[in-house]
Amino acid sequence: MKNFCFFSSVIFVVSLLFFAGCGKKEPVQKGSPKYIQEIKDWHQQRIEGLKKENGWLNLTGLYWLHDGQNTFGSDTSNNIVFPQKAPKIIGTFFVSQGKVTIKINPDVNVTVDGKLINSLELIDDLNNNPTVMQWGTLRWFVINRNGRLGIRLRDLDAPLLKTFKGIDTYPINEDWRVTAKFHPFKEIRIIEIPNIINSVEKDTAVGELSFRLKDKDFTLLPVKEGNEFFIIFADLTNGKETYGAGRFVYTSLPDSNDDVVIDFNKAYNPPCAFTRFATCPLPPKDNYLNIKVTAGEKKYGEEP
Repeated sequence: MKNFCFFSSVIFVVSLLFFAGCGKKEPVQKGSPKYIQEIKDWHQQRIEGLKKENGWLNLTGLYWLHDGQNTFGSDTSNNIVFPQKAPKIIGTFFVSQGKVTIKINPDVNVTVDGKLINSLELIDDLNNNPTVMQWGTLRWFVINRNGRLGIRLRDLDAPLLKTFKGIDTYPINEDWRVTAKFHPFKEIRIIEIPNIINSVEKDTAVGELSFRLKDKDFTLLPVKEGNEFFIIFADLTNGKETYGAGRFVYTSLPDSNDDVVIDFNKAYNPPCAFTRFATCPLPPKDNYLNIKVTAGEKKYGEEP
């Protein structure tokens, strides 16, 4: 009788495990094999881009400058305190009339493009080729946010580069690849785009995109970046399943029929989802979608 009870218990537990396993289904993807592979390849390139030297995972500092002298180095007596691995006193940033120059202490070897520098006027990141300074694994340059100047610091040996294991995404679903109609404005509109550092930047919008999802009509306001449209949008997943401050997506420019394909499977997290040292734009008020966009990247870890 005891053996019977024992074996009955074993069979019961195994049955529970079996049915529990049967109930756990793999995410169902929808789309042609070619399309699914395209999205997978895009996402893999996205992950690799985050890890690059100019990616977002190696940011370790953001320091706002004030007019006049700004000393910097690892010593706490500096105006700007770099990580402990840096020399105690590297030099000084001088800010005057919106320009930044740097003077390096004689006993510290800082390079730009492989050449040692003593003093130099710095080009900020509004230019396509900002001045990037280097010491050891550290890289830094000037950022300009609506006239506010700061130093962005990277460390090519940053801890996040070692612990980063990718980003969860929703199952690929071609239904979230929608064709929108572009409606050009008669006159270019100036729009306000807030950002994470509590300032507002102005940009231009040349038209709006209208489309239909889940039997509802929506519009989005894109901004033109080179040969693409850039869209910052919010939806009802934000703060729960996806990053709280919205996501980004790029599209091609309108074709000859004014059609634009918006592929929400390529919606991705802004840099601020990974680091508090980024200065991300936020969705403009026109780009709040009253729908759950269950496509693209999900939230990454705990929000910074």
